[in-house]
Amino acid sequence: MKHFLTLLSHELRMLLVSPSTYIAATAFLFFMGFIFTGILETYTKAPQDTSPANVFFATFFLPVFFMVPLLTMKCLAEERRLGTIETLLTTPVTTTEVVLGKYAAAYALYLSLWGATGGFFYILKRFSSDPRLLDSGPLIGGYAFIAVSGLLFIAIGVFASSFSRNQAVAGILAFVMLAALIIGGRWLAQATFLNRDGLAPAKAAVEYMQVFSHYDDFTRGVIDARHLLFYFSGTAIALIFSILSVEAKLLHS
Repeated sequence: MKHFLTLLSHELRMLLVSPSTYIAATAFLFFMGFIFTGILETYTKAPQDTSPANVFFATFFLPVFFMVPLLTMKCLAEERRLGTIETLLTTPVTTTEVVLGKYAAAYALYLSLWGATGGFFYILKRFSSDPRLLDSGPLIGGYAFIAVSGLLFIAIGVFASSFSRNQAVAGILAFVMLAALIIGGRWLAQATFLNRDGLAPAKAAVEYMQVFSHYDDFTRGVIDARHLLFYFSGTAIALIFSILSVEAKLLHS
């Protein structure tokens, strides 16, 4: 892994000089700013029981569905389309270093975009006279959830990018996989057919994978080791399959 930092710095430089990065960042901040403004308008009309941070982070899945595919669909698909990944792997670097370097760069940008939304809460603190609007618990828990869950979401995007030479196909595949995990898992948990006695293990597994319930625990200050295990192990599995997918494509090319 001695070349990992070199690859990471290169990927970060490529992201910083790419116009698409700034377009995506502007779109993300505009969209989240629009949501935040709508939340504040609701709070000005009538008192609410929950913190604005709770409502704000509850919409995490909306940017995830679109930002993660945009950040990851190019990382491996474009390299394979241009044939540069074969050239890259003729240098003294391994497939693992290449995949991890691209993954870490995309994850760093993902965290940076979400970190920039902290400016919304700074403005709220600066001009609000009601300290109840800035409950530190949901705020810290929300960002902690974003950081932990982002590990898995970005890994899924990289895995999707390893399947195809076409960026659009990789982006669509990442969207479908993320939607299946977040929305599909929630739908399965509410399905009545899983209430049968013989399907109790399956129901327990589905409930364990509930991303929305993980979010609720984080914002309440409950950091369950089982949640961390889910995201860390899921990230490791997705990255391992990404590495194997790239190597398999190279062997058959």
